[in-house]
Amino acid sequence: MRLPFGLPENGLPKSLPYQNRLATAALVGAGLLVSGGVVSALPASPAAAAPASVASPGADTEPVANGVVLLQGSTRASYFWDDSSGRAGDTGLPASGKPMQKGMIASPSWPLFTEGYVVYKGKKAKFFVGDRGPGVPSNSGVMIDLDAKTFADLTGGRFNPATLGVDGNGGMGHIDVKYVVTKWGDGVGKKNHPVAFSTGAWRYRDANPAKPPQTALVKAEQSKKSVKTQQAIQTFAKPKIMSEPLTAPEAIIAAKPLALSGTAGAAEQGVRDLGANAPVAAETSTGPSTAASLALAGVLAAGGGTYLVAGRLRRRAVAEES
Repeated sequence: MRLPFGLPENGLPKSLPYQNRLATAALVGAGLLVSGGVVSALPASPAAAAPASVASPGADTEPVANGVVLLQGSTRASYFWDDSSGRAGDTGLPASGKPMQKGMIASPSWPLFTEGYVVYKGKKAKFFVGDRGPGVPSNSGVMIDLDAKTFADLTGGRFNPATLGVDGNGGMGHIDVKYVVTKWGDGVGKKNHPVAFSTGAWRYRDANPAKPPQTALVKAEQSKKSVKTQQAIQTFAKPKIMSEPLTAPEAIIAAKPLALSGTAGAAEQGVRDLGANAPVAAETSTGPSTAASLALAGVLAAGGGTYLVAGRLRRRAVAEES
């Protein structure tokens, strides 16, 4: 093993007198202890910090998979109430086999049991597709038949069970609504913007449903998260430069030079000088520092240990000379 500063394996130049080698040994020991104290007082490397947590890649795609928004658009809507009585021109039960009820709509092309909601002047109403229609009106852009009770709620009217119509809304029979599909039915029908009943789209199974409008938003969000992840990785890997001055090296520099010639008493005097100067450098630091405090503690410990060693070596040297 070779010691720092180009010293031989025993750490002492053989050309120096015995007393000087004793002093050199004391100083080498003090230097190693001080260096250990300074290194231990330095802040931990950024690489030791916990990595930034990274969000799950599938988090953004779950809303689309769960059917939050699969399709959205706008159309004109009418209303109906098919109770199989024939009073409103119906010919039997709704196509789904479900009894007429609030929340059921008729669609000219969407699969049965498709779910979603409509919005009219800030009012929102849920629906499921339970029947087919409108028929001829769908050729003119009327693509949704709302149930009469929901139509009454949206327009501020009231459902008339005697006529199966809506009263008290100023005679409105059609309104412009926004629609949102949140779940497609499993049966035949077009899984896209509605088309007229006459096209026959309601007869065929759609193997190419509309692309959810949220896909673009999901990709944008994923791109933002990817950029943030890259920035976190760069910050994690980039070493930080310490701006806080280290007090311990200042204390060592401010210490008086130690003479290597003479008896072991020179080492003792040097340790005393180092111990006397270290507190002064610490007091003149720009501010309190944990690193400085630990380094100073190492300096004082090294000085005290070296002082004791130097004393023993001096007494031994005196005994040998006598």
